[in-house]
Amino acid sequence: MGKPVLHYFNGRGRMESTRWLLAAAGVEFEEKFIASPEDLDKLRNEGSLMFQQVPMVEMDGMRIVQSRAILNYIATKYNLYGKDAKERVLIDMYTEGMADLNELFILLPMAPKEEKPAKIATIKDKAKNRYLPAFEKVLKSHGQDYLVGNRLSRADIHMVELLYYVEELDPSLLTGFPLLQALKTRISNLPNVKKFLQPGSQRKPPLDEKALEEARKIFRF
Repeated sequence: MGKPVLHYFNGRGRMESTRWLLAAAGVEFEEKFIASPEDLDKLRNEGSLMFQQVPMVEMDGMRIVQSRAILNYIATKYNLYGKDAKERVLIDMYTEGMADLNELFILLPMAPKEEKPAKIATIKDKAKNRYLPAFEKVLKSHGQDYLVGNRLSRADIHMVELLYYVEELDPSLLTGFPLLQALKTRISNLPNVKKFLQPGSQRKPPLDEKALEEARKIFRF
């Protein structure tokens, strides 16, 4: 049915995890960027957005909305969602924790300038003292190369995406988490992920002021 088509603005936001997951699965995808409020209104008016919001992915004859639904479908379709119910619940548990931390990164660029230092301090504290220790413990407890079932799953991909964000904020935050650093290296060297990490790929850079202003105009926030 052709390549998946991703509908979002030209930035990370809530679509970047989908880009990572598709890339890691070796799936080529197209992007139709929302570049104006009119582009977004067009999708709404033609009935493409069930809840009047993006991300939206056209895939396998469907228009899928809601980030978790999109990620769950892709992970299931490409065998990145564990082998049984017990593995899936671990993957869900881990990725929900990652999503909590990732949400702070998503919202950070939109914070007023005077609030950013406090929000950055919160992210650093939660990363260093809550989330990274929890995932380091998971890897240590079972002594395997991956977070669940000793094979690649969406949990590993989302974890490594998040580790790149943590590293962008403050590389020293990864100090003391050698197993997570090793996971990051291991996943980054997988051919599909390595390709996605190269310049010129569909991976998006950190949101700068220009891109943020464009997003504000599109989504009117």
